Amino acid sequence: MLNSTLIVVCQSMQALAYGGVALFLPLIREDLGISPSQAGLLAAAGTLTYALMQIPSGYLADRFDPKRLFVFGLLGINLLSITFALLDSFGWLVVNQAVSGVFRSLVFAPGLLLISRQFREDRRATAMGLYVAGGFSSNILLNALGPVLVGPLGWRSLLILFAGSGLLVLLAFAKLGDPAPAKAGSRPPTWADARELLAHRAVWLSGFVQFVRLAVVSGTAFWLPSLIVEDKGYSLGVAGAVVAIGAAVTAPSNFLGGWVSDRLGRPLAVIGVCLAMLAVTIGLIPFADTLPALIAVIAVNSIFLQLYFGPLFAVPLRYVGTANTGLVTGFGNFCANLGGMAFSYGLGAVKDATGSFDMGLWLLAGMCVAGLVATWLISRLPERDFTTGQSGQSG
Repeated sequence: MLNSTLIVVCQSMQALAYGGVALFLPLIREDLGISPSQAGLLAAAGTLTYALMQIPSGYLADRFDPKRLFVFGLLGINLLSITFALLDSFGWLVVNQAVSGVFRSLVFAPGLLLISRQFREDRRATAMGLYVAGGFSSNILLNALGPVLVGPLGWRSLLILFAGSGLLVLLAFAKLGDPAPAKAGSRPPTWADARELLAHRAVWLSGFVQFVRLAVVSGTAFWLPSLIVEDKGYSLGVAGAVVAIGAAVTAPSNFLGGWVSDRLGRPLAVIGVCLAMLAVTIGLIPFADTLPALIAVIAVNSIFLQLYFGPLFAVPLRYVGTANTGLVTGFGNFCANLGGMAFSYGLGAVKDATGSFDMGLWLLAGMCVAGLVATWLISRLPERDFTTGQSGQSG
């Protein structure tokens, strides 16, 4: 229980530091004099390096102690967050975020491996949902208190405060947390294993759905405060409150989605329902001109935003087995972050080109429909048609 708690809190604190950049983006842009496209590049730089490191990170997590990778990654993230707050040059900020992406990659797959090994295999989706719930829980605190504290403290001081708190939590985990117990009968993956696993159609189709998932999550998370302030005309305080409401709804849904998926044994059904609801709610955001309507649409959207996180990471393991979970997870998150990078930058570019975020939101809604088609295609595949060469074939 202590291990699980510390893992989730560590994940929560690093998400707090990262999310602060998105919330304070209007202030950062004003302070540094950067355009929406430049701000999108700032997000894309970290997402690109994070995405490129996902498969190597997953491979390393299967070969080495994931706790050491997890601690090393978190240490780098928090130190670079402090550095970000001290920089004034746009170019150096881009470099900072690019390097930070490398360290963030050492947190995700090793962290998922750490948390999943605290649960039984039939509770895998629940464990993965719990892991990411920590990040959204911290967003509640960030968006509720951030707009209040940023006035007297400034965005730079707040980022340093968040990172300093993260280092304290990390120290507790490094001292008190245990390494992930090794899975009986498992062996480190070879590159031949990697090629065989990543050739499976279910892995590629779920990778496309991962692309859609993080395109939606990153695109809305990074640009929603700016959309509320610039397109809808509300204050940063209102934007923070609306985003906090969304985060409050999203946080428990991460755990709930995994629990429902594990209980029903139908992860693809959970994924399909979520993608359909996301397509509808994202398409309605441009038409939500009153504050109550905007809150309602974003709240409903937030229920389904990450409800399928755990099920989606669990799905390919039903087809290729669990012997090399880190590698399969790393590939899925690689695809996800390509989507996050594309739409973190793309929504800013659409804003520059059209003067609003509407077209970008409708494109996101269309991507959700495409993800729904990919989910249906996965459902047509036989679960036992792939031989990994390992004894741990999923059932």
